[in-house]
Amino acid sequence: MIEFRQGGRRRLDRVLDPAFLADLATCPMDDARAKRDDAAQEETDLSYLRRLLHARMDIVRFEQRRRVAAAEGEEGPSLVDELPRILADNALGPAAGRGRHHTVQPSRAESHRRHVEALLADTGLSDVATLSEDDLTAAATAYAEEERSVSEHRSMVQQVMDACNDELGRRYRDGSASVDDLLRKEMQ
Repeated sequence: MIEFRQGGRRRLDRVLDPAFLADLATCPMDDARAKRDDAAQEETDLSYLRRLLHARMDIVRFEQRRRVAAAEGEEGPSLVDELPRILADNALGPAAGRGRHHTVQPSRAESHRRHVEALLADTGLSDVATLSEDDLTAAATAYAEEERSVSEHRSMVQQVMDACNDELGRRYRDGSASVDDLLRKEMQ
């Protein structure tokens, strides 16, 4: 499970620490942008982890539905035949949530992949048809619980991003920050 550790050194721990936003209204503009960027990177990483979990949840659900249909005498397509559609539906499904556009790539993709794989102690997902009903149910439960945890933390990180964006917007609105200064800095 994803968890926030007060005083931890991970980016998630720093971003969710109340001290992260404590000086937001008074810190230099570069520091406010850096805080926003840290939160955005963590949100991207959590979104990536969530997508990995959704793909695995979709695979397990497909196998559960396939088994129910087979028990009723219906012969449907195999997982191998349906896998491209399952993964495409997961990747291209309707947007949900805040609809944030990600401008950065996940920074810990390999670590996230290993984290998701570690939820199940074996490689059974590579051939879900061989899993027992109990193992399939346990996999569905483990993925769903982890997805809830990741989504909860992602929402908290999004609130930090919103606070940073609100502060940056306030500074531009009240004139204490200038787009011209930002453009000059980017041109250097």
